[in-house]
Amino acid sequence: MIALMKEKPKLVADDPWLEPHQGAIERRMGRFADELGAILRQSRTLAAYAGGHRYAGVHFLESTKEWAVREWAPAAQAIFLTGDFNHWSRESHPLEKFPAGVWQIKLPSDTLAHGQLVKLHVVGADGSRRDRIPACIRRAVQDPVTHDYSGQIWNPPVPYVWKNSLDPATLGAPLIYEAHVGMAGEEPRVHTYREFAADVLPRVKRGGYNVVQLMAVQEHPYYGSFGYHVSSFFAPCSRFGTPEDLKYLIDTAHGLGVAVLLDVVHSHAVKNTAEGLNDFDGSGNQYFHKGGRGDHPLWDSKCFDYGRPEVRQFLLSNVRYWLEEFRFDGFRFDGVTSMLYHSRGNKAFGSYEDYFGSDADEDAILYLQFATKLVQELKPGALVIAEDMSGMPGLCRPVDEGGIGFTHRLAMGIPDYWIKVLKHTRDEDWNLDEMWEILTNRRHGEATIAYAESHDQALVGDKTIAFWLMDQEMYWHMAKEDAHPVIERGLALHKMIRLVSLALGGEGWLNFMGNEFGHPEWLDFPREGNGWSFHYCRRQWSLVDNPDLKYHLLADLDKELIDFACNSNLLAMAPAQLLHINHASKILVAERGNYIFVFNFSVDSSEFGFPIHVPDAEMREVVLDTDALDYGGQGRIDPSVLYPVDPQGIMKVYSPARSAQVFAKAQFC
Repeated sequence: MIALMKEKPKLVADDPWLEPHQGAIERRMGRFADELGAILRQSRTLAAYAGGHRYAGVHFLESTKEWAVREWAPAAQAIFLTGDFNHWSRESHPLEKFPAGVWQIKLPSDTLAHGQLVKLHVVGADGSRRDRIPACIRRAVQDPVTHDYSGQIWNPPVPYVWKNSLDPATLGAPLIYEAHVGMAGEEPRVHTYREFAADVLPRVKRGGYNVVQLMAVQEHPYYGSFGYHVSSFFAPCSRFGTPEDLKYLIDTAHGLGVAVLLDVVHSHAVKNTAEGLNDFDGSGNQYFHKGGRGDHPLWDSKCFDYGRPEVRQFLLSNVRYWLEEFRFDGFRFDGVTSMLYHSRGNKAFGSYEDYFGSDADEDAILYLQFATKLVQELKPGALVIAEDMSGMPGLCRPVDEGGIGFTHRLAMGIPDYWIKVLKHTRDEDWNLDEMWEILTNRRHGEATIAYAESHDQALVGDKTIAFWLMDQEMYWHMAKEDAHPVIERGLALHKMIRLVSLALGGEGWLNFMGNEFGHPEWLDFPREGNGWSFHYCRRQWSLVDNPDLKYHLLADLDKELIDFACNSNLLAMAPAQLLHINHASKILVAERGNYIFVFNFSVDSSEFGFPIHVPDAEMREVVLDTDALDYGGQGRIDPSVLYPVDPQGIMKVYSPARSAQVFAKAQFC
């Protein structure tokens, strides 16, 4: 537990701007300590407390050779078990109500079986009668004809045998490949966990990435929601295969030395009553806030009541379940900004009062502190990444320092900046001061995952960087012998944008599948608006595999960037330092980890003998060049040239227009 000391919390001691809010930070620390103390008195460990999924749901009890079905529904008037086993009778198998609002029925071993479909028939507090899916069901499946979802008993006679293991603490800086299993292949259809393991994981490994982040794994009834309207929190999405298939995917990744993150959605839930948790016991607010506070104004979904202990325990159990049952190596927590504030983050953040005043949702903050602590207790070194755009101080600092405990936050401002620039500003008018500010604006001591674009920019309604740069010309002019000016510009800037974002933007890196080679189309999942088409729900790997097209040149440069970041340990180095900005020449020069980065964003002005004041007098050589012929450039830099530093500390370089070079201290044999 946290013992509050007389001195300032370390978070405050490290940031004098937080001193006016020291009281609020100490109150958070104190509440966490008090609540944790109560949990430990009740359950001895936080992990044990987060074991609700081992009790609730449908379980076969080996000790007594019987089935136990348990459900928390405190306000319900009656609950019955219905399913294949009793020909869907809604009243033949009633559950008995026990203290704390838990209902239970125990049945002989031959009553239920693996693979059978079940539901609960709930008579709600309001008198409603609804068939519901058990909240902790391990698998939910959809009838292909009626499209109705049911819970499925999942107790395979032969458990999955794991072959590989991985310690996420040994990975180093995270180099993340963000991916959606269902669109893993080229054919316009739903793809499977095993297809992803066979077809995509080898690409991830070859690309140099050490982490794959899986989206849309938690069961969701509407495919077009991209997995963000979760219905069954403990069930892997059945569209992509069985729970064993998901385990095979993760096991295969571990065998390749690649960690796997779950994109976990605890920020909201689907509002459907047929498939989800909404109004489960008929009280209107079992898992979610009652009334308007329980409705998300932008996402058409339900908001959890993090102040209710049973809800916190449900979500913490969900964290433990995915870590232990499937051996995930951590999480990317979706929608953290929405969780942190009563306003759901739908406002501008202009002062520290926004973080510690009345808008801060202290119940949600307490839950996130418990969640991050639980993750590290169960799997030390696991990644816990927050999707937050608000800049909450301490989000990525340990709880005992006054923080919330995430290991990293996403640099959400960087992709927003690139899309804004590409959408509204000519190359000639790019403001390098603004670029530097956006790329380096992060809290010291709180690790950030940089990215130029993610799935958000790839969805229909927006465009990827490649598509903003080259648009429809990509359909006609990507052959290697076709020297089209739009494509040449697009390739050059695509490479530069990724390098400058990786080098300056954070302590980790993220790429969405296909963006590394400039995938030419957006994502669009089957929905009524597109005639339920799968055409844009895929990745065209044949483009990057075709040696006659230019796509592989971008992929080759991406691998070079990833290898450089890994081999140089660049992302573990202190943040970059600005050495020079020349607005007339559109040149930005920075230093990070003893590497000099020179970016020339000029449309047509190459600079010969461009002077750079460097931190030391050691001779340098080019170790990475976006203009190299191997990456579709013009090959204007001679890689064999060495760059001396004169007595005034000046190194003169050739900086070709629309290119970037990385200079390292020369290695002499």
